[in-house]
Amino acid sequence: MATHSPNLECRMYESRYPEVDMAVMIQVKNIADMGAYVSLLEYNNIEGMILFSELSRRRIRSVSSLIKVGRIEPVMVLRVDKEKGYIDLSKRRVSEEDIQACEERYNKSKLVHSIMRHVAETLGIDLEELYVNIGWPLYRKYGHAFEAFKIMVNDPDSVLDPLTREVKETAPDGQEVTKVVPAVSEEIKEALIRNIRRRMTPQPLKIRADIEMKCFQFDGVLHIKVHFAVLALPSFPVDGDAMRKAEAAGNADCPVKIKLVAPPLYVLTTQTLDKDQGISILTQAIAACTEAIEAQKGKLVVKEPPRAVSERDDKLLTEHMLKLRNANEEISGDEDSEEEEDTGLGDADVENAVGIME
Repeated sequence: MATHSPNLECRMYESRYPEVDMAVMIQVKNIADMGAYVSLLEYNNIEGMILFSELSRRRIRSVSSLIKVGRIEPVMVLRVDKEKGYIDLSKRRVSEEDIQACEERYNKSKLVHSIMRHVAETLGIDLEELYVNIGWPLYRKYGHAFEAFKIMVNDPDSVLDPLTREVKETAPDGQEVTKVVPAVSEEIKEALIRNIRRRMTPQPLKIRADIEMKCFQFDGVLHIKVHFAVLALPSFPVDGDAMRKAEAAGNADCPVKIKLVAPPLYVLTTQTLDKDQGISILTQAIAACTEAIEAQKGKLVVKEPPRAVSERDDKLLTEHMLKLRNANEEISGDEDSEEEEDTGLGDADVENAVGIME
């Protein structure tokens, strides 16, 4: 007797198609003459198309620099023909706010989908059946099933027990009747809770602040780097007052790290499970560094205050730093200025002072 093989393919949301003017996550599958064919990852990989005219607001010099096969990114839905199954998408019309919201939603949905799929596969249940009875009702009630899953880590009964479903049965008199029964069996409930608790452990947030540091004293660069070193490693033996203030800012749970982007721009980062605590730590670190550098006649300007950043923000920062590094390597003007005297640091031992920096 053949065993039932569960169908593990299913969209993440109840609606079969996305709404117009909605940002969705796609993966590029193929680049054709007119545009790029993509899969909508949240909608069971149904196909959509991005015309070349919708890739960029600027003149396109190289298609390959704007879109590549395999790339995953958010795009905007322009048109949806549900009868023919056509979905037209745009990369150039999606805003930064749309991108951030889409990435946040997709990351939550992907985790929910992974948990649901694992439970369906383990118990031999069709994934869509699990979504119909549990997943989509939680989306409707909580805005996103991820929010319900977070509650289930500590209080699963309050989320799952109210869920019901209708089943049709034949009464003794031969009439078909509809009964309301619990939507979640004990077996499914146990498997779901076990997987949620295993997968949804709290993840640390990255908090970042962008600042500019300038110091016009004879050894100003050294003062900047030394005070940053104090923030990164409070035990570094320099200016006791600055060190004490930095120690009061950072701690074992929220260590402060500093990275040079390009003079005079630096970023301060920390990782923590508590967003408010991380923001507070960086705010204190900035205040400590401000006091220390102003004592040396320098100046600190906060360009971007402490805030939680995404993986995409980190990626953009890394790309920006790489561009600046490449640009600096291409500049050869310094090679012809051997006769110029470098008086910025005097005889200061900069190499040893900055060796502890990232």
